[in-house]
Amino acid sequence: MNSIGVFCSASSNIDVIYTDNAASFGKWLGENKKTLIYGGVDRGLMEIIGKAAHLAGGKVIGIVPTKLQNHASQYLDEKMITESLSDRKDNILKLSDKLIAFPGGIGTLDEVFHVLASLYIGSHDKKIIFYNINGYYSSLLTCLADYKRKGFISSNLSDLYEVANTDTELKTLLK
Repeated sequence: MNSIGVFCSASSNIDVIYTDNAASFGKWLGENKKTLIYGGVDRGLMEIIGKAAHLAGGKVIGIVPTKLQNHASQYLDEKMITESLSDRKDNILKLSDKLIAFPGGIGTLDEVFHVLASLYIGSHDKKIIFYNINGYYSSLLTCLADYKRKGFISSNLSDLYEVANTDTELKTLLK
């Protein structure tokens, strides 16, 4: 497992607990010679993870939609331009051995549900790891468990995703 796909926030107006975890994880990626596959823009957690991974010696591949190419990070080793956000999601999924959802907004949720829905119907076998920093995803995970309880999700939730509440748990799931 060498390539890790990360979905995360492009917002810079977030609490330091998220930015510190992003920087630490990016550094770990680089030090462990992992390849980061991600959205590749110069904002928010995306820029923090990409910069830290690049400066620590990792390979950084940004999948950037045409509409956002003027915001591509300067820390990319490779840049892939896609026509749309849908193409971006498909390429991150295809190129990644493992997938992680760091905290993020609507775009991150779109990416997460794209991965979950395509896993659900058998298009791939890659579970997503929710990095539940400071309980960020707890309400979403409760909601998914409720959907399962009510019969709207037939798969075991553990077949669709894993949860890491700490940096140590995340690194363990990536081994």
